[in-house]
Amino acid sequence: MESFLALLNGFSEVITPFNLLIVLLGSLLGTLVGVLPGLGPTSAIAILLPVTTILSPVQGLMMMAGIYYGAMYGGSTTAILMNIPGESSSVPTTLDGYPLAKQGRAGAALGIAAIGSFIAGIIGLVGLVLFTPFLADQALKFGPPEYFTIMLLALLVLFNLTGFSFNKSVIMGLFGFLFSMVGIGMTSGVPRFDFGFSFLSGGFEMVSIIIGLFAITEILKGLEEKRKSIQQVKISGIYPNSQDLKQSKLSILRGSLLGFFLGILPGVSATITAFLSYDLEKKLSKHPEKFGKGAIEGVAGPESANNATSSGGFIPLLALGIPASPPLAVLLAALMIYGLTPGPMLFEQNSQVVWTVIASMFIGNIILLILNLPLVGLWAKLTNVPFGILAPIILLISIFGAFTVRNSMFDVVVAVIFGVLGYFFHKYQWPIIPFILCIVLGPKIERNFIQSLEMAAGNPLIFVQRPISLIILVTAVMILILSIILVKRTKKRVLQETGDQMEFS
Repeated sequence: MESFLALLNGFSEVITPFNLLIVLLGSLLGTLVGVLPGLGPTSAIAILLPVTTILSPVQGLMMMAGIYYGAMYGGSTTAILMNIPGESSSVPTTLDGYPLAKQGRAGAALGIAAIGSFIAGIIGLVGLVLFTPFLADQALKFGPPEYFTIMLLALLVLFNLTGFSFNKSVIMGLFGFLFSMVGIGMTSGVPRFDFGFSFLSGGFEMVSIIIGLFAITEILKGLEEKRKSIQQVKISGIYPNSQDLKQSKLSILRGSLLGFFLGILPGVSATITAFLSYDLEKKLSKHPEKFGKGAIEGVAGPESANNATSSGGFIPLLALGIPASPPLAVLLAALMIYGLTPGPMLFEQNSQVVWTVIASMFIGNIILLILNLPLVGLWAKLTNVPFGILAPIILLISIFGAFTVRNSMFDVVVAVIFGVLGYFFHKYQWPIIPFILCIVLGPKIERNFIQSLEMAAGNPLIFVQRPISLIILVTAVMILILSIILVKRTKKRVLQETGDQMEFS
């Protein structure tokens, strides 16, 4: 009841004209990002993060969240119309979505994708309201050893699931930890790793690094690939018929529940849940031979699963400060930039902010349903925007954003340097997400590690002597094993269906 009343108060905050405009703008931008191949939610959040710093924390987070789940909605457009999955989570949608489009039923496929995404989003948000406060309340019992173990093991799980080798992920993670230590020492209070340069004593600005590794890197990748607009199949009719809805209703429900509950687990991404949903629908179908040739259930299940996963991932993010996917890792950075500390105390100290953002996600899902059905033809046309026009706009926003955070040209230089580094990381398949996660979580891990050792007079066995800490370690190892099995299977499927190595998100 307390959570319900807090959610109602959140709705009262969201329905002000300016806040509704913020939610609408975030949803629009997210859909646009999902529609444009190659520009995923992670990159989009990174590009627009500095722009949102002029807003209040709650408004900035509403826009960031809108971009995230909007991109999950929009990702189905290119998958169905062009057979191009903008995100790896959209790969299963291409298997039946594109055959449906070639049969002249692109509108029905897009309609089912939008309806399934809406229902999954609402189910996921209801679960978010019910589960997050409970988990946050239980997490209040955590001390420094528990927080250290849960963050460390979450990193290990995510390191293994980046689509790259585990060794490369660990090296990039250590590289991120090194950069997180530049600046004022946590215990000594004096500058460290500044090599005598005064501009390093303040450390590296997180926004500049994120802009470089995602936004500027994306521009360089686009230039190398010589991206251009791509024509798609013709759309005829945007609303599915009663038979389509009848065939899809159980697929949508199953995909929503599967995506939500697995999405709570760190490392189980939307890509994994989308493929699991597709396989489940094929196994349960009375006509499995239709899959891959235009089965509407093959669109409904995966699209529902990946959207429910995006909602489920907010539970460990808000309750524990643990991101379950790359976009949520950037959102974690955004929370910290806004001066909010994710975890159980977030609900104690910033309850109004949290519930207002959650309420905005309900309204955002309604807006997205309205946007995705009648305006699907417009979104399809936007796929023809030349990259030569898009790239300079992204570059200008990125440079401006990097400069305005601290009004420092040093941050612009950092963004450009990391943009070039990000390009080479991508080219030679070195993962970026472990690097970002360790920059974000590095100070928190260091702080909790030091406090744990102080509690135990320097005895490292404290991490296995405390029951909750030990349970977290055992549970995380079990999740790690399960996730390794799932991700190997999913990577094999992605390679089979796309013929290349897509980064999971």
